[in-house]
Amino acid sequence: MTPMIAFGEALVDMLSSRLGDDSGPETFTPYAGGAPANVAVACARLNVPSQFLGMVGDDTFGHFIIRELQHHGVDTSGVVLTQEARTALAFVSRDSAGERTFDFYRPPAADLLYRLEHLPQGVFENPAILHLCSNSLTDPEIAEVTLAMANMAKRAGCLVSVDANLRHNLWPGDEADASLVTQLLDGAELLKLSQEELDYLRADHPAESWLSERLAAGVKVILITDGPNDVLLKGVGIDQRIAPPQVAAVDTTAGGDAFIGGLLAELSRHGIDEGWHQDPDFLTHAVEIACRCGAHAVTRPGAYAALPTPADIV
Repeated sequence: MTPMIAFGEALVDMLSSRLGDDSGPETFTPYAGGAPANVAVACARLNVPSQFLGMVGDDTFGHFIIRELQHHGVDTSGVVLTQEARTALAFVSRDSAGERTFDFYRPPAADLLYRLEHLPQGVFENPAILHLCSNSLTDPEIAEVTLAMANMAKRAGCLVSVDANLRHNLWPGDEADASLVTQLLDGAELLKLSQEELDYLRADHPAESWLSERLAAGVKVILITDGPNDVLLKGVGIDQRIAPPQVAAVDTTAGGDAFIGGLLAELSRHGIDEGWHQDPDFLTHAVEIACRCGAHAVTRPGAYAALPTPADIV
């Protein structure tokens, strides 16, 4: 089984008590979150060896996150504590369909202070899956670290997975740098993005042309999600649609992270040899499992606790 390593932000989601209801006072409940941390937990809960690399504040919320990661079986030996910045917070409001709006208290935040010198010695010595997302590109120094880490892992024979996971309000000017994000995407072998993210990143390029450019750059498999609609599976010689289970969403916070976590768990079991991306039967099965994971997660509030175990997706 290939271990999974996730790098990036770990933060606390302050989840609103309201669900499309503006009456009465609004209260917020803290849940440990952050997209890469969610994926690390998703894999651990599916019995895959999982490690999280990142930095949190040496504060109440930072210690809360570490305890939660450990509780769900994630290796936190690569998590660094700092007193130079606080742990990031995200206040999350939901509408009646469970869709979210975010108010981030970042920057400044501890996760942006992680540097290559903080990497555990020999972290990429053995084959692994490295998972990243674009939220660690929003500041020049952490972007440099993220791109360098992707290159290091790839040169060492690891498989690099990237979820676009655009959060525009984390970027200067409330707009993601499409060129920088695309640079990270092109360094991946496995790529996940939503239909909305695809439309933003491709700008005025035709979708098929933009996707072909990513495959030409070296991406092996591209997954395009669209909420409850079909997932598109793209690769060289592969073009499929896979329908996810239809469920009543309560909170979509961890849906995409559960999806990619489920996919990476299947890939961990399959192995990351050179032929993984040329096996349409495996890829179709893996995406079906990923869809079940995502569907399960959106029926529960919060992130970590909403992520499925194997018994939840039978």
